[in-house]
Amino acid sequence: MGGNPFQYFLGFLLLLLCFKAGLGSNFMVGEATVGCIEREKQSLLHFKQGVIDEFGMLSSWGSIGEDKGDCCQWTGVECDNRTGHVIRLDLSAKILRGKIGPSLAELHQLKHLNLGFNRFQGVLPAQLGNLSNLQSLNIQNFGNMTCENIDWISHLPLLTHLDLTGVNLSRATNWPQIISQMPSLIELYLSDTHLPWTIPTISISHVNSSTSLAFLDLSSNDLTHTIYPWLFNFGSHLVYLDLSSNHLNDSIPEAFASMTSLTYLDLSTNDLTGPIPDAFGNMTALAHLFLLWNRLKGEIPKSLSNLCGLQRLFLPYNCLTGPLEKDFLACSNNTLEALYLTDNQFKGSLPNFSGFSQLRELYLGFNQLNGTIPESLGLLAQLEKLDIASNSLQGTVSSNHLFGLSKLWYLDLSFNSLTFNISFEQVPQFQAQFIMLASCKLGSHFPNWLQTQKPLQKLDISASGISDVIPSWFWNLTSDLYWLNISNNCISGTLPNIQATSSLGMDMSSNCLEGSIPQSIFNAQWLDLSKNMFSGSISLSCGSSNQSSKGLSHLDLSNNRLSGELPKCWEQWKDLVVLNLENNNFSGKIINSIGLLHQIQTLHLHNNSLTGELPSSLKNCTELHLVDLGKNKLSGKIPTWMGEILSGLIVVNLRSNEFNGSIPLSLCQLKRIQMLDLSNNNLFGTIPKCLKNLTALIEKGNLIISYDEAVYNRSWVHSYVDNTMIQWKGKEREYKRTLGLIKSIDFASNQLTGEIPIEVTDLVELVSLNLSRNNLIGPIPTTIGQLKSLDFLDLSQNQLNGGIPHSLSEIAGLSVLDLSNNTLSGKIPLGTQLQSFNANTYKGNPGLCGLPLVKKCPEDKSMEVSPTGLCNKKEDNQDDKNNIGFYGSIALGFIIGFWGVCGTLLFKSSWRYAYFQFLSKMKDWLYVTIVVSMNRI
Repeated sequence: MGGNPFQYFLGFLLLLLCFKAGLGSNFMVGEATVGCIEREKQSLLHFKQGVIDEFGMLSSWGSIGEDKGDCCQWTGVECDNRTGHVIRLDLSAKILRGKIGPSLAELHQLKHLNLGFNRFQGVLPAQLGNLSNLQSLNIQNFGNMTCENIDWISHLPLLTHLDLTGVNLSRATNWPQIISQMPSLIELYLSDTHLPWTIPTISISHVNSSTSLAFLDLSSNDLTHTIYPWLFNFGSHLVYLDLSSNHLNDSIPEAFASMTSLTYLDLSTNDLTGPIPDAFGNMTALAHLFLLWNRLKGEIPKSLSNLCGLQRLFLPYNCLTGPLEKDFLACSNNTLEALYLTDNQFKGSLPNFSGFSQLRELYLGFNQLNGTIPESLGLLAQLEKLDIASNSLQGTVSSNHLFGLSKLWYLDLSFNSLTFNISFEQVPQFQAQFIMLASCKLGSHFPNWLQTQKPLQKLDISASGISDVIPSWFWNLTSDLYWLNISNNCISGTLPNIQATSSLGMDMSSNCLEGSIPQSIFNAQWLDLSKNMFSGSISLSCGSSNQSSKGLSHLDLSNNRLSGELPKCWEQWKDLVVLNLENNNFSGKIINSIGLLHQIQTLHLHNNSLTGELPSSLKNCTELHLVDLGKNKLSGKIPTWMGEILSGLIVVNLRSNEFNGSIPLSLCQLKRIQMLDLSNNNLFGTIPKCLKNLTALIEKGNLIISYDEAVYNRSWVHSYVDNTMIQWKGKEREYKRTLGLIKSIDFASNQLTGEIPIEVTDLVELVSLNLSRNNLIGPIPTTIGQLKSLDFLDLSQNQLNGGIPHSLSEIAGLSVLDLSNNTLSGKIPLGTQLQSFNANTYKGNPGLCGLPLVKKCPEDKSMEVSPTGLCNKKEDNQDDKNNIGFYGSIALGFIIGFWGVCGTLLFKSSWRYAYFQFLSKMKDWLYVTIVVSMNRI
């Protein structure tokens, strides 16, 4: 077929013009692009109507009635160049809120829809099931979105990627069946979707499962073991499986071993028990295994040595035991990058890690490992993080162990018995950001090698035996530090004018530092200078023009020699949570500006020389949990607002001041109060009957006053447990972690009158009650025996009368009792407890009689019988009855055996009381030993 070239060219040109006219004005020859379809453009604009776009992320879209041109050019929109249809909509992480409208279902050619990482609300529209061409759907959400029925998902046959993380699926009971019907699904992410915790009791194991599913994330739901049959249907197809943070319990099923293609398995944060299955060794493709935060027991199975591709093994926070054999992960020597075995019960010495050429992270802390650190540890050239804290390691640490680890940036050897032997001139190859060496023996001088660690962020060398003056180079390390702990050493000298940053936390407590405290140090956020010898005034910390103490959340200057008035610039420390100035010599009044501390939860001003009344502005500190103002010279009445407004108070200590007036009835509103000490004041009036409303002294449980204080702008959190001085059994002691165990009321040494209200005996969880040295009258309440938890009771030096209630003998745990110097009368009730106390407990009560007092009661005198005489009489009678014979001998043996022991205790009062006193003292000795040991912890 012939024709000249010009005819061919002319024909092609005409065809091209016709093609252009048919497609519309947006056709471009050079770029071959087509504008968006008007119908789809309107669909997008309707979707935008339901969206709250606070930051203008969709400003390029315009709105209905506003022509913003080609929608294919809008943010997040992608069209097919040939047809103009929208094929991709990606609005992920655009900080959008509002609702997802059904108008998106009009985008029939849409293949990829990504609305993840936003905060949408409402119901996910089922119309999305009309998008039959959809291949990936991501609705990962941080808002409050629900989806009551997911049947529409089964209408998306091409879907390969589905992410509904954060969407509430609690009513989607048939989700396993729907997922099993997805022929193309490869990735499924249903984390934190409130999935129904049980799978319906249908024959789920026979549902045809998708053979394409490879990635499955069901973490952070409430799933139980009922998920297993459905799960194991996927058999060898799964590559990635995350079941962390569910309610899986009992042992790990051996059936996991059938998932031979798994490279990632996460079963952490469940309640799994028993051993790690040996069958895990069959999962030879496994590269990442996470079993942390369970209750797994036993040893690490030797079969894990078959996992030659293992890269990360996380087993911390379990109950695993046994030694760490040198070849327990032999096959993964060249692949293992992270090994986490923290907080288990592993014993024995550290294994030889020299073969682990790729190891970057090694965590073995909080176990029972002993022996020395092998020098082979220094051969781990890739090691970045090393934590072997809180074991029983000992021996010497030399430069060969650590200084060659050039990539090391995290080092924690704390709380071992390690001795550093590093010469002055040796310099490590690493530049660490975190160094924790608490309780290691570093020598008497500051380690010289520390000055090479310029990017330090956290340094803890507390309790390390340093008895040196802080060298000048040391303060050059603080520019990037956010935590410094040099406490519990013998560091001496003065502090220079440290340029503390607002993100710095410093603990220099329990040293021998002296002199004045520099102003600039108050720029820190967390500051503990307690138990030193600092002197002078801290009022100079106010008024510095270049000082900004905003952000100081924790200030502890207790147990120093500071004097003068309290600061008058509390507004500079308005973020304070903990303020402890106790055991100094501060004087003057507490000024009103202290009420600006709206965040404060703990206020310690114990044992100073403060005067005046409590400022009324203190009622603005509504977050207070602990107020300790004991041992000062404060006066005036106890304010009523303390009970009316400061409802969160747990500990109130106003002892040894000069407060007067009556006990405010409003204190009865302190539902959480566990320790109320108003002793050694000038209070008068009666004891309020409403004390029965102190709920925390009635209900079981205790409140530990502790806070997690996050250092400003950092992820690190410091846990602080509060403490206070308590007058306990006649001695003032400091209680910290056991503070919550002390539930006490102390109104001693006042001028209180009237009777002891019977309502006090409703406080059944009370451990200590001291009403001594007052002017109380009347009887001891007969229901005093209800206080079963009572360990300490002092009612001495009052004017109490009547008898001692028999119920008092029923308090088995009572270890300290003082009823002396009253006008009590009658017989001391018999019981294992009341006779175990010495006579001083009851002295000064002329009307009392009975043991342990020498004075006998009239009824005791008439009933005195000699048990020896009884036995002898029975023996004489037996001699006169020889005709009884054999049976008489048996009776004689019984009588002599029984009355020789039991009869002696029954009729010989002094022996009986001595015996029970011995038992009581043994119980008291055990109780005191346990409490003192807990307090030391």
